[in-house]
Amino acid sequence: MVVLSGPKRAPRSTESPKSLVVLLHGLGSNGDDLIGLADQITEEFPETAFHSPNAPIEVGDFGFMWYPVDPVERREDCIYQAAQAVNDFIDEVAATYGLPPAKIALVGFSQGSIMSIHLAPRRSEQLAGVVAFSGAMFTGESLAGDLACRTPFVLIHGADDMVLDAQESMSAGARFDEVGVPVEIHVLPGLAHSIDRRGLDIATEFLRRVLA
Repeated sequence: MVVLSGPKRAPRSTESPKSLVVLLHGLGSNGDDLIGLADQITEEFPETAFHSPNAPIEVGDFGFMWYPVDPVERREDCIYQAAQAVNDFIDEVAATYGLPPAKIALVGFSQGSIMSIHLAPRRSEQLAGVVAFSGAMFTGESLAGDLACRTPFVLIHGADDMVLDAQESMSAGARFDEVGVPVEIHVLPGLAHSIDRRGLDIATEFLRRVLA
């Protein structure tokens, strides 16, 4: 069994969080990197705990990845395997705080978004929502058959992303539409493979709605 761990931020105004946001970092990054997003929006969510686990596979001295990128032929199987570790982590932290799935949101970037896009609609109990920055759906062929819930999504992507083309989020949104998963898509002009203030504001407003 893979056990994930990483940095966290306690709620600012209470010892017992009323909601939870789990952040999933990108390829070659780590939980310390993405927890920085929590630091930028924590004032908006004073009763929310933030956890940013490191992915299970080490890359270099300080980086991690959720699944190997090569060979591509094994990518889907690897995503399924990594999703189990993420789901176990979510369930463990939720149990610690005594929170129901409806008070838990995911925020991912790049490979972390790919994980979020895969696992949220396959969970037996619906989460509050998912924010996926610069993501893609690599397991779309099995989505209809695997669909277990309809967690709402917001997909945010830079129009100038040269790592994962913005069309990936457009395609993921179309797949979600086909199976009735609520989805918003925002393609931001002039943005590359990154998160800017515009995207963070969109994410903040979405989280405010689904965690209310």
